[in-house]
Amino acid sequence: MTQARMDRETIRKTKEMLARAFHDDPPNVWMFPDEEKRRAALEAGFTMSVRYGARYGQVYSTDGTDEGAAIWLPPDRPQASMLRMLGVGFWEMVSLPVKVGVGVLPRLFSVMAKMEELHKRDAPKRHWYLMALGVEPKRQGQGVGTALIQPGLEQADQDRLPCYLETAKEINLKFYEKHGFEVMRKVDLPRGGPPVWTMLREPIG
Repeated sequence: MTQARMDRETIRKTKEMLARAFHDDPPNVWMFPDEEKRRAALEAGFTMSVRYGARYGQVYSTDGTDEGAAIWLPPDRPQASMLRMLGVGFWEMVSLPVKVGVGVLPRLFSVMAKMEELHKRDAPKRHWYLMALGVEPKRQGQGVGTALIQPGLEQADQDRLPCYLETAKEINLKFYEKHGFEVMRKVDLPRGGPPVWTMLREPIG
């Protein structure tokens, strides 16, 4: 795995791949029942996430392919700053209501607030944050995710710091547990949303 160089074309391919990877995540299906609006919302969100990770963290991708990506934020600023997010994705933010409709925004904002609350509550002050780990659907279950996550875990172990993440698929728990993560808590999202799990991994070695 290598840290990806995020030029415009790489960002485009990566956000499209991540949108496909997270298309069937229960919170995304719940927030955006219409598939076209969901795709547009996910691509906008991952455009910001990839840019943010490239500028303020680390983005790892499969060498020479678009099969997957892992976005990590470092221990000095493991939570995304709204001001910085605006700086890397102002147009994506202001155009989102046009793309998905204002009716879905209350759900979206309530989920964002809940995830921020969980992050602050369940993660220690200094940690590495796995902001996103996504693999092209046709390549899932073939070891790509393991290869992508490894550099970040090794860096955290070297720093003697824990790692934190959230996942919205119960099927993912075994994958992350295999890499040393433990479930902190299971929480239902507000407004009748589906559950998410917070997970923490202590440094190994």
